[in-house]
Amino acid sequence: MTGATGLTSVVIVAANSGADLGICVECALASSAPVEVIVSDNASRDGSIQPLTRRWPNDARLRILRNGANLGFGAGCNRGAVQAQGDVLLFLNPDCAIEPQTIERLRGFMAPDIGLLGAAIVDAAGDAEPASRRRDPLLRRAALSMLGLDAINIAADASDLQDVDVVSGAAMLLPRALFERIGGFDEGYFLHVEDIDVCRRVRDAGLRVVCANAVRIVHGKGTSSRSRPFFVAYHKHRGMWRWFRKFDPAARNPLKRALVWCGIWAHYALLTPLFAWRWLRARISASD
Repeated sequence: MTGATGLTSVVIVAANSGADLGICVECALASSAPVEVIVSDNASRDGSIQPLTRRWPNDARLRILRNGANLGFGAGCNRGAVQAQGDVLLFLNPDCAIEPQTIERLRGFMAPDIGLLGAAIVDAAGDAEPASRRRDPLLRRAALSMLGLDAINIAADASDLQDVDVVSGAAMLLPRALFERIGGFDEGYFLHVEDIDVCRRVRDAGLRVVCANAVRIVHGKGTSSRSRPFFVAYHKHRGMWRWFRKFDPAARNPLKRALVWCGIWAHYALLTPLFAWRWLRARISASD
């Protein structure tokens, strides 16, 4: 299914996303390019969904898909994509704010050999997020990175379009037909790393993954994630283990598999005090 030509379907997965969600939807609907916005709601209980229906009660461009449970990011994206009518999909985090020309500019960079487009993601202060441009997190590369001999993250170059292995999952644009051809997001991930996975499968399909350095998107860094650091970190580590088993040649070696498994979960355990502090800080902030 190719979808309506020229229409971009913006899929936003919501899970207790707070006020950020309304801002994200407002920015998307203000796009200069034709859009529809599909909010795929993973059973939010924070009251962030109801204001959308009150604010845009008669706007046919906005649809809210109620999943009834927290299905995870990838599954939420897939459910939204099934409902999409556009020929291009933009998966956008609910804590992102795009400018009116963002989608039009991203679509302008599309080419037959480009499978997936990301953007230069910056935080609220305008500082670049390293996740905008990454290489596959292979075991060999990760080990060399610890020694200062290689790097996972890539610095921006002077070009408008920069070929990379992975772009940030905060904003990913790709043709709907390609998304369907590669089978959408792998729902074996729950939260985090599914962006690395889908970028890899786009490249395995013979197409380029590029970061549009000329397009900036502000990323507010997760209202829901800040309040659940243990949950988020667990699924991030679990996702890395899944990606390693799927794509890293080192996973064929039983000893390396065992070492990586131990390393991933030892890292999670060592970070537990930090997660506890983040959880406590979120609780204190919420009570103020």
